[in-house]
Amino acid sequence: MGFIFRTVKKGFLWSYERTTWQWDVLCVLILVFIFLTPKSWFENSEFQRSRAAETMRQQVFIFSSDVVSAQPDRGEIERRVRGITGRADARVTNVVERRDSTGKIIGYEVDFR
Repeated sequence: MGFIFRTVKKGFLWSYERTTWQWDVLCVLILVFIFLTPKSWFENSEFQRSRAAETMRQQVFIFSSDVVSAQPDRGEIERRVRGITGRADARVTNVVERRDSTGKIIGYEVDFR
């Protein structure tokens, strides 16, 4: 009984020297764990699914300033996005003006879902 207890204690507290076969076995087990563990064990699947779904829903269009009026409103941009995508439920989340080096508006970057 004492032999089993000492062996378990040595294994748990790892009191083996670096040059022993037990040390080599531990190193091999660690490497096997690192290289053969499935990636899915370390993923938070609920978080990954929600991020993937949000990324898939978010899309970007870049409209030239010729396509929309000089001062477009969000309603006009949403109508254009719905017309291009064919999705009646498309909703614009962000509009960013794109300017050239002289400061002239050359287009609009439109994020939508």
